[in-house]
Amino acid sequence: MSELESSQEQPGKPRSFSVCGCKVEVKQDAEGKEHFEATCASKANRDKLAAIFEQEAILRVNPKVILDDTPPAVEPEVTEEK
Repeated sequence: MSELESSQEQPGKPRSFSVCGCKVEVKQDAEGKEHFEATCASKANRDKLAAIFEQEAILRVNPKVILDDTPPAVEPEVTEEK
């Protein structure tokens, strides 16, 4: 069983995440190779994500990290009327 097959069978293993206004999903091609596909809300968001991917990536292993597919809530700005 490949790593992709085992991760698809295990509930709770995230296959997508949201960042910079884009939803990034792990996809598998016909040859079984995995890659990222991003759907972005705007061209600006797409360009920002592309710029980040072009930079150096730092990948760390931390088995105590709890993976959560839910992005953090953004609090609305409070404006005062006079």
